[in-house]
Amino acid sequence: MKKALLAAALMTAGVVAHAQSSVTLYGRLDAGLEYMTGVPQGVGANGQATGSTNRFKAESGDWGTSLWGMKGVEDIGGGNKVLFQLEGSFNTMTGSGPGGGGLFNRWATVGLSNDQYGTFTMGRMLYISNGVWDFDPFGQSSWSSASLVRGRNWPQSSNNFAYQSPKIAGFDFYGQYALSNATNWNGNGTTAQGREAGAQVTYTNALFQVRGIYDEIRNPANGNLYGPGASTVNPANIGSGVFAASREYSALVNVFLGQFKVQAAYQAIRSAGATNVLPGQPTTLNHEWGGVTWQATPAAALIAAVYHVNGNNGAGNATIYTIGGSYNLSKRTLLDIQVATAQNSKTANYGLNANNAGTATSTDNPLPGHSQTGVYAGIQHSF
Repeated sequence: MKKALLAAALMTAGVVAHAQSSVTLYGRLDAGLEYMTGVPQGVGANGQATGSTNRFKAESGDWGTSLWGMKGVEDIGGGNKVLFQLEGSFNTMTGSGPGGGGLFNRWATVGLSNDQYGTFTMGRMLYISNGVWDFDPFGQSSWSSASLVRGRNWPQSSNNFAYQSPKIAGFDFYGQYALSNATNWNGNGTTAQGREAGAQVTYTNALFQVRGIYDEIRNPANGNLYGPGASTVNPANIGSGVFAASREYSALVNVFLGQFKVQAAYQAIRSAGATNVLPGQPTTLNHEWGGVTWQATPAAALIAAVYHVNGNNGAGNATIYTIGGSYNLSKRTLLDIQVATAQNSKTANYGLNANNAGTATSTDNPLPGHSQTGVYAGIQHSF
């Protein structure tokens, strides 16, 4: 009997040692002050803004989204691991959140990993277009690579299946495929999301890094590669169009030059199946940016960047010029500042933030042909 109990105890100890696991709680809090000019005000005909004003406000998430989450890993032996991640966003200034998508609106995934074969995950996750983050001088802050494409670069995606390969000779592959969960494969209006898919290939060495990304987002209403169109009833809200559903082709590069990092990107955003398109609503976009980061000291970084977009169908073009930087008080806490201006052509009305299209006051866009300038300064702490 004693021998049996001893054997059982040894077997149990072996299982515990074999199936090692860990869970990590993590998060980030971002808060500060923001001043902006060219903010729309007044409500005229069809809900369009009638004038502009200036605004001073408390902000959360300008330098980076405030978030909290949990992630864990269990080693099940043979080089295999089980992974999970749960993550949601919130507003540091009000404590409200998360945003759309439920409690874990950014990540809710479970999967398997193997050092030799790669990682497979399922659930809700940041969409693959967020892969521009590594090549954006301002790391997808509020005023950067998502602004001039009205958030097309930073959505989340549900019903998603993703695969990340191991790195081989400097190359790695990442792909996603998200189901619409509708009776029509691409979407037919019965579910909140149309089919989404994308792939990226990255090559990295000591001197430079390049990445190519292809992705597509389908309109959940009809499966087309074009979002809800413009409204003749309320032209103040011209619809989301190419910004919501489209194909996106991205070519991105980082160059590492000692204390300097030079970054550049080009994106071609193309729609298909567009109907009832009104003048001023683009069906194609060309988006590019470039910038440099100077790591002046181990704690201090200075950044300068230019972002530009050009739309067809009379949508015009816009350019954001911006400078900023950060200073690390510690490994977990930094101070940040950014100054930026968005300059619009006669028919364009892009703002510094990734606003919805249109001229309604609620969009926060400047008046067509007008500029918008802002500055924010804040503190960010990670744990």
